[in-house]
Amino acid sequence: MRALRAEVDLDAIRHNYRLAKQQKPGARAVATVKANAYGHGAVQVARALADEADAFGVACIEEAIELREAGIERPILLLEGFFAADELPLIDSLRLSTAIHCEEQLALFASYSFKQPVDVWLKMDSGMHRLGFFPERFVEVFELLQRHPGVATLGKMTHFARADELSCDYTRKQWHTFSETIASLPGPVSASNSPATLGWPMAHGDWLRPGLMLYGISPYAESHPLADQLKPAMRISSEVIAVRDLSVGEPVGYGGRFVTTAPTRVGVVAMGYGDGFPRQAVDGTPVLVNGVRTRLIGRVSMDMLTVDLTPVEGAAAGARVEFWGNDLKVAEVASYCDAIPYELVTKLTRRVPLFYKG
Repeated sequence: MRALRAEVDLDAIRHNYRLAKQQKPGARAVATVKANAYGHGAVQVARALADEADAFGVACIEEAIELREAGIERPILLLEGFFAADELPLIDSLRLSTAIHCEEQLALFASYSFKQPVDVWLKMDSGMHRLGFFPERFVEVFELLQRHPGVATLGKMTHFARADELSCDYTRKQWHTFSETIASLPGPVSASNSPATLGWPMAHGDWLRPGLMLYGISPYAESHPLADQLKPAMRISSEVIAVRDLSVGEPVGYGGRFVTTAPTRVGVVAMGYGDGFPRQAVDGTPVLVNGVRTRLIGRVSMDMLTVDLTPVEGAAAGARVEFWGNDLKVAEVASYCDAIPYELVTKLTRRVPLFYKG
């Protein structure tokens, strides 16, 4: 059996959720578990947080159904709302909360008779320009929903486009637009994604929405005192399956992209783009072999890649290879792959077996 595996530390996820809530004592937090909990396993993560998460956030009805069928009873928020009218009976029967972000959703919601009122979050486009009602329409829609008998609690939400850029004033501009528009409206407020939770306290509101930070990945490119307290929740590892000793001037892998400039010990590792490791990873992408930092050399193949074993004393077939974890951050690896951490984690874990601790 291939040694390739992903180990998920559920205690780390609990720690990261608590860190989010510590940023505003008394606030509640939606634990975002969309995209299979960013590749970490939505059911397992939700169960690990079931005793303390105030709610869970998902992208679609299918993800919500999966959690309910797994026994998750906490509130579940459809962050993108519903996509068709036939989802409304499921929202009703499964006791889901939903965002409403467009006229089409508003019309469908208004025409449905709920058996029991549901919580609704009305979304504003405060400058992200992706989803939400423009500010000039927002108050009118809010007042329409206030009168709808199917609405229990009605909240206001928005999403920040550049909260990970702490020196950029755009988040402040978005927050001003949002807060000024909703100033006279009752109900809870939610605006803070992971970078805003850690870096923009003015925008915390009543409900935080931590996502990437739950999994121990910093939302910032640079070091940050709060983000540095996050605990990585995943370690991806495999092993060396073959070794080659090459002399100077020898090409490695498809296309001969890497050519040795010194005698080089090459390790072939069970991992490839078929497993989700990015083919665009460049020579020099860091890996750990038996805990020693070294580098990828040569183009990534479908189910194999090659690493430089020269710096790793005694490395042979069976040597443990770590692609990211506590000692090598996924954000650093992503920087060599023309990718972002979200992308690496979610793609890789579609094929890699997950194992849990904590």
